[in-house]
Amino acid sequence: MYNKLPFFFLFMLLQQGVAFSQITKDTTALAAVTIVASPTTATLQNAAASLAVISRKELDKSDGIILTSVLNKIPGLYMQQGALNTIKISIRGIGSRSQYGTQKIKAYFEGIPLTTAEGESTIEDIDLETIGSVEIIKGPNSTSFGSGLGGVINLFAREIPTDEFQAKSITTYGSFGLLKQNFSANYGKSSSMGSVNYSHLQSDGFRQNSSYDRKSLTLQAQQKINSKGELSFIGMYTQLKAYIPSSINEDDFNNNPEKAASNWAQAQGYESYDKWMMGVGYRQQLSSKWSFKSSVFSNIKKAYEPRPFNILDDESSSIGFRSSLNYKNTFLSVPFETSLGTEMAFDEYSFSLFENVYASQTNPGSVAGDEFSKKNQKSSYQNYFVQADFSLSAKLHLETGLAFNTTRYSLRDLFAEAATIPDLAYTFGKVWSPRAGLSYSFTKTKTIYASISKGFSTPSVAETLTPEGQINTNLKPEIGWNYELGLKAHGLNNKLYTELTFFSTQITNLLVARRTAEDQYIGINAGASSHIGMEFLVNYQLLQTSQYQVSTYFSAAVNSFKFKDFVDGTNDYSGNQLTAVPDALWNVGVDLSNTSGFKLHTAFSKVGSMPLNDQNSKYTQAYSLLDLKTSYSFMLLKRLKTELSTGINNATNTQYAASVLPNAAGFGQAKPRYYYPGNPRNYYGGISLSYLF
Repeated sequence: MYNKLPFFFLFMLLQQGVAFSQITKDTTALAAVTIVASPTTATLQNAAASLAVISRKELDKSDGIILTSVLNKIPGLYMQQGALNTIKISIRGIGSRSQYGTQKIKAYFEGIPLTTAEGESTIEDIDLETIGSVEIIKGPNSTSFGSGLGGVINLFAREIPTDEFQAKSITTYGSFGLLKQNFSANYGKSSSMGSVNYSHLQSDGFRQNSSYDRKSLTLQAQQKINSKGELSFIGMYTQLKAYIPSSINEDDFNNNPEKAASNWAQAQGYESYDKWMMGVGYRQQLSSKWSFKSSVFSNIKKAYEPRPFNILDDESSSIGFRSSLNYKNTFLSVPFETSLGTEMAFDEYSFSLFENVYASQTNPGSVAGDEFSKKNQKSSYQNYFVQADFSLSAKLHLETGLAFNTTRYSLRDLFAEAATIPDLAYTFGKVWSPRAGLSYSFTKTKTIYASISKGFSTPSVAETLTPEGQINTNLKPEIGWNYELGLKAHGLNNKLYTELTFFSTQITNLLVARRTAEDQYIGINAGASSHIGMEFLVNYQLLQTSQYQVSTYFSAAVNSFKFKDFVDGTNDYSGNQLTAVPDALWNVGVDLSNTSGFKLHTAFSKVGSMPLNDQNSKYTQAYSLLDLKTSYSFMLLKRLKTELSTGINNATNTQYAASVLPNAAGFGQAKPRYYYPGNPRNYYGGISLSYLF
């Protein structure tokens, strides 16, 4: 019955034909930006936390393929891109020691979790053309999203313009066989709005065994029931087949970076899947003081992944809901706003493992042999939260919050002969996460804030398993206390915007993935880590005339991320630098535009060196990247807007590690494969046609 629930709810959602709602916000005047993801009406200026808002305008400055260059401009955030389907994001060093994917960071698209109940997030499937804005909350500063240890990444779909019917086509060609095509249409009226977007992205890749092919379809609709109520729907289907070159050793990285790992090349390893994501939302203004919003969502995935060590055939499904009740009033002459809510999700994951007998074949390519493992696992979480914001005076703002979480796992061995073997089950108990923040505005444009918050991260099912297949009930969730002090200021007639943040996150029960085989890790609580750093951001408008506008930005993060108390077996790594995160990262860029439709964007980034292993015996080389993009837009036939664009990524042709595999181990005579080489200099160009009916 459990595995049929998502399909039943999906059928009901399709019958309703409605979608999540999008709140309109002003992204041009930073002081007035409303944080859409917040359950209360917080603004960027008075929020007692380090937040980042990325507008559609900023997204358009990239190549439109993947979010890497955009997210890496945010101080404190580092996105590693081993390939278009191999992404790892860390925030303030949290999540950097993950082996392959993004962990300890929660992600959402229009309120639908992109994070499994186990804590792994995948955002690379979301096509950039469907994204209208991105909001990032650094650290455990989001009570309403379960107080994730690293933070939260919220993606929001493009807003649908009212009283407009528009069709749009975008085609982009680039190096290494890159081709991206987008076709979209939207229709908006005062009470009914809808949009559809189809995307096809393919690339041969610059490395062997790295071709990529992804097709996706996104539907969005909104329907006002009355002046105070609205229904909404969003649905996405993704089909992917992406070959995997995997990581390579240092010799190949220096001399043959285009090479794939030999066993992955011989097996022609790849991943393929079909994925569905859907959700329904409802919003109601109950009165001048009360409002309510709720959503139901579901994710389904069917995947197949031939790897040199085995072939994985798996499928997953999840269903959940999120609701909140908001109340605004005044108490003892103090305006306040409070929100009470919950988010729950239930996941089911089934997988089979088959032998890969590619080595016995004459021709390269994976061949499935005998099945040797079959398991079913269920996981669930329940988050409850209450948040209250108080305007103690015209200048003083207080934020408080408390979150409560329970997470459960169960595992059944379907391959075992004995039908009486019981399910393995485990819960991490109850985790309470309090938060408090205080902001003070000296003027309307200058605010200082301080906050303290507690976050957590639970081990995954894979981390809880011992080599014998038993659940290690001694594992505990990672716990982190975050302390933050910051300044946000506008100046020079609103031409200058500055943010300066100091933070300290202290983590205990540090989870360590100890590698026992090429495809096997076990989790242990091995100590504590300290994350101390400074983040700085400046946006400045250099020139604004009747014809030209020139602006510049500078962002930087300097940190000291270390193991405080880290003993793994007989190895004591206490005091060592945290693995797989740079000690410094900064970005600078200049943007130019004029009234004739011409735009020029330049972006230069510098990434410091980072240790490849916990013992700090090996480091990457620091590197710099320069990206350039120009575009020119003009009107044809009065209603046809045309835009031509071209760009260069890695213009200086730097050889660098775009991602690393921390604590890689060499088995037998093989050398450790730490490195995922980044793309060399590459070019792209495109044309966009938009017709307004």
